[in-house]
Amino acid sequence: MKYLKNILSAAFILITLSSCKTDRKAEIKTIEIAPDKTSNKLNPNANYSKAEFSIKGMTCEMGCAKTIEKKLAKMEGMKSASVDFKNERATVEYDIAKINPESITKTVSAVSSIYSVENMQTTETAYTSN
Repeated sequence: MKYLKNILSAAFILITLSSCKTDRKAEIKTIEIAPDKTSNKLNPNANYSKAEFSIKGMTCEMGCAKTIEKKLAKMEGMKSASVDFKNERATVEYDIAKINPESITKTVSAVSSIYSVENMQTTETAYTSN
């Protein structure tokens, strides 16, 4: 009986090891991506403002900070958005005709109710993107 167990164990190990050695060749596919119809087109004559603020409630860099950054960047009129998880800070540049500090706060809070915007500071003067 002891020999049978050893033989079965050895057979199982050999089958397992040999089944993992399948050589698969990578298949390369080329796909065309249609231009995004809802892409954020910036008006070169628009007046832009900058804002810096703290975001409280973030627990991770990829899940929290990057998600918030993507949501802010997708806002119509947003020129740039950057969220620094380590320092819990965000910096945005936005078209003052389309975005205001309240809409930025609402966008961050809409990602999750645990996030809160604090200490928002905006630039006093607007500038054009030329």
